[in-house]
Amino acid sequence: MTDNPMERIANALERISPPPAPAPDFDIADAFVWHPGALAAQDELTPVTKVNRVDITLLQGIDRARRTLIENTERFAKGFPANNALLWGSRGMGKSSLVKAAHAKINEGPNRLMLVEVLRDDIPTMGRLLKIVRSNPERRFVLFCDDLSFDKDDAHYKSLKAALDGGVEGRPENALFYATSNRRHLMPRDMIENERQTAINPTEATEEKVSLSDRFGLWLGFHACDQSQYLEMIRGYCDAYEIEISDDELRAEAIEWRQTRGSVSGRVAWQFVQDLAGRRGVALD
Repeated sequence: MTDNPMERIANALERISPPPAPAPDFDIADAFVWHPGALAAQDELTPVTKVNRVDITLLQGIDRARRTLIENTERFAKGFPANNALLWGSRGMGKSSLVKAAHAKINEGPNRLMLVEVLRDDIPTMGRLLKIVRSNPERRFVLFCDDLSFDKDDAHYKSLKAALDGGVEGRPENALFYATSNRRHLMPRDMIENERQTAINPTEATEEKVSLSDRFGLWLGFHACDQSQYLEMIRGYCDAYEIEISDDELRAEAIEWRQTRGSVSGRVAWQFVQDLAGRRGVALD
């Protein structure tokens, strides 16, 4: 404990307002998770050295969405204009997998992108993240929010609208926003209908809610797959991971698996492959 009054005051001020957090080292990884602190000085971009993703060639039944997202991301990586993208539709059909796989595909080339995952509850702090992005103009960032949606009385959507528009400064040219959602308009229908019924001007209230998805220039729809696509997904995984199984055996076991789940999707296909690989002693590296 120092007896110097000025030093004690300085230490107290530092505790109240700590120094800025050190700049993240973007050379150690190309994927990060945004962890905002209680104060801006406590914000952190945590590096992810091994991203949980599958090879883009294994994503079946979404050819148009895959091609469109890769083209959009590649233009952005090269420094050309590109659109924010909303990937919406049926659960388990590869929306988030496509974002992560497209990022890996682009980074195979000379133009390196940073992928930053932002949790839905951290959207109000997006302005602080954009400051970090803006201060690193030599790099390009894809900000990614998975499973994005808003419920009644949830005002986070206003923060997202502000982040997408960028306010007076505008959105940084080196930032792009990708989001996945089961809802095309990001909000439940009853929430929008309730606004129509209770607002003084129902049309304006509804537009306020629906206009959020309009901030995404690119909409990519993901629809439920049929049984043949489901089986093609499984066969693709089995071939890629060298799991030996005959077509007849695969069909019988895969159909039984999906019947026990009561649904058919890319996620169900992958869960079956994990079970099959485990039973046959095959590692899924």
